[in-house]
Amino acid sequence: MNPSALPEFTIAYWCVLVAALLPFLCGLLAKRSGVGKRRADGGYDNHNPRAWLARQEGESARANAAQANGFEALPFFIGAVIIAHQLGAPQSRLDWLAVAFVALRVVYIGLYVGDKATARSLVWGLALAVNIAILFSGYR
Repeated sequence: MNPSALPEFTIAYWCVLVAALLPFLCGLLAKRSGVGKRRADGGYDNHNPRAWLARQEGESARANAAQANGFEALPFFIGAVIIAHQLGAPQSRLDWLAVAFVALRVVYIGLYVGDKATARSLVWGLALAVNIAILFSGYR
C-alpha cells in the first residue's frame, strides 16, 4: 500500500491517547500518599490495591474518584472522535474540540483533587458539551 494513501493520525486521535492516559495519572496521584510506607503503617498495598484505595480519604480518595470518572468519560469521547472522523467533520474543528476536551479534563482533575466541587461540576458539564459538539461536528 502506498504510504501517502494511509490515513493521517490526527490531533484528535492523539487526544484520544492523552485522554486514555489521564485516568492512570489520577491513579498515581491517588496512590502517592502510600508510596514509601510499609503496608502495616498504611502504605500502599499492591496485593489488594482496590481495598487500599477504598480506605483512602481526602486528596487520595478524590484522585481515585477522578480516575474512575476518567474511565467513565473515555468511551463517549473515543466514540465521538471516531464518529466525527467517519462523518467527515472538518478536521481543524474536530482537532480543536478534542484538545478542548482534554484540557477541560485536565482542569477537572485538578479541581477534583483540589476539592473544588462546584467548579469541578461546571467543568465536567463543559467537557460533556464539548464531547457532544465533537459527536455532531460531522453532522450534515
